[in-house]
Amino acid sequence: MSIDLLRHGDTGQRSYRGQLDDPLSEPGWRQLREAVEGREWDRVVSSSMTRCAAFAAEFAQRRGLPLRIDARLAEYHFGDWQGVPIETIAASDSAGLERFWADPVAYPPPGAERFDAFHARLSSALDDVAAEAVDARVLVVTHGGAIRLLRCVAEGRGFGDMAGIDVPHASLHALHWSR
Repeated sequence: MSIDLLRHGDTGQRSYRGQLDDPLSEPGWRQLREAVEGREWDRVVSSSMTRCAAFAAEFAQRRGLPLRIDARLAEYHFGDWQGVPIETIAASDSAGLERFWADPVAYPPPGAERFDAFHARLSSALDDVAAEAVDARVLVVTHGGAIRLLRCVAEGRGFGDMAGIDVPHASLHALHWSR
């Protein structure tokens, strides 16, 4: 069994995008195509958001792989911060931003998705992926926040470590999931 998480490519947006459904930019498409070049998987599972699902559909079709879209793999909903440049948030609420980065469970953005709900939906989605991946290599196309949370869970790290996990656009992350 192997599970690889792939973050979507660049959208050209510079803010917490969360559940805003942005398409990939042309550089984002190139980043993703380069990231998977020469790699092999047996199936693909993707977030339902356009910046993930469009590439996953193209990739699965070109490779003749089964594709499953799973809305539970969507990015965290950043509430009032969604779509706001981080610099703007830092200027207006630097203390709130620092608290969120240090402890996203205790200090979510105003109006944001409950962190326990984010954790539960991603964990449930990965439990299903792991069940599918018993004898398969699965590519999961998802988001930066989702990858950070899943890595914390899989690696036994506290969620305060999320901000320190580097997840560039189109980056691949092997995940050892056992629950």
